[in-house]
Amino acid sequence: MKKLGLVGGVGPASTLDYYKGINEGYQKSLANPAKCGENPPMVIDSLNLSVAYGLVETKDWKNFADLFIGSIRTLHGAGAEVAAIAANTAHIVFDEVAAQSPIPLVGLVDETCKYAQSQGCKKVIVLGTAFTMSSGMYEGTCAKYGIEAVVPSQADQQAIHGIIFPNLVTGIVLEEDKAVMLEIAKRMLSQHGADAIVLGCTELPLIIESGDLDTVLLDTTKIHIDAILREILE
Repeated sequence: MKKLGLVGGVGPASTLDYYKGINEGYQKSLANPAKCGENPPMVIDSLNLSVAYGLVETKDWKNFADLFIGSIRTLHGAGAEVAAIAANTAHIVFDEVAAQSPIPLVGLVDETCKYAQSQGCKKVIVLGTAFTMSSGMYEGTCAKYGIEAVVPSQADQQAIHGIIFPNLVTGIVLEEDKAVMLEIAKRMLSQHGADAIVLGCTELPLIIESGDLDTVLLDTTKIHIDAILREILE
């Protein structure tokens, strides 16, 4: 089994979901019940969310990429053989980070688009931080898999971003925030005839749950975790 290096902290709530999901998925993979209680080898580097956020706000993409490259090198130094970044927005600079990484990376966006294709999705609505939604990264990657990706208007992007920061990144879910998120999602699904919603922020599963919308929910956290497990168990 490969030792995993997880870049976390951006944000803390989703990092907990990754740690829990990876351990639970590993437990389910065990053929020998006697091994229950074992955990997969993993090391986590928790970054400073405010530092990362500041770099994205100023569009300082070089230092933003360097932040993750440095983290992955730290994880590699701690014995990690494969790494993953527990955040959607970080994947804006994924190609640059992967090019300089000393170990293989499991990419969240590519795995999400690949999974969407396997589910027969043709058009998806992408929700996430304003940085993610305005970056074009989902549109470009989805297109490689024959899928059209649509993002909300600038006004809706700001509304969603204002819910993610400061509430969701600290694990706070308010009913009024959920109502806004669901209204935007339902309106876009109807307007664009889309067949899925991409929860393109690892905190969004905290506020949009299975059963909230009559459509396919592409939970990027879960999809990424499943891909990470396949990689480390290979």
